[in-house]
Amino acid sequence: MGNLKQSFFAGLFSIITIGILTLLTYKTEYGIFLIASFGSSMVLLYGYPESPFAQPKNVFFGHVLTTIVGMFFLYFIPLPLYLTIPLAVGFGVGLMILFNVTHPPAGGNPIIVIMGSVSVDYLLTPVISGSIIILLFAIILNRFILKKNYPSKK
Repeated sequence: MGNLKQSFFAGLFSIITIGILTLLTYKTEYGIFLIASFGSSMVLLYGYPESPFAQPKNVFFGHVLTTIVGMFFLYFIPLPLYLTIPLAVGFGVGLMILFNVTHPPAGGNPIIVIMGSVSVDYLLTPVISGSIIILLFAIILNRFILKKNYPSKK
């Protein structure tokens, strides 16, 4: 029965969180709050909050770090896309592991950044602001509704 409760609330909070990010993106003038990798973050944050990959430090810094790596390659490494994208992903993954902030969904951020040719503002909105929003919902769900020890104290 615990799995049913977890799956129900994971699905519900995914709808709510992505719904709010979508509304902020399309119904306000505040900018973009939604990126594809946040959908994958929902799986970890709401389905497997005990995972080290779902901890706030990993979610926040994993998304920020890989976005910065993507921007670095986009703006400073003048190579063809078929080289730039894999190099950026590889460096992003390697740096997340090196700095102990691995969040698997963030591994896709350099692809999003480079293919979208995003501006530097992209780091603030959607990456930083969106990460904070999804983490707030993860704390509400896991700590206050499901009564889990989130973030983990490991």
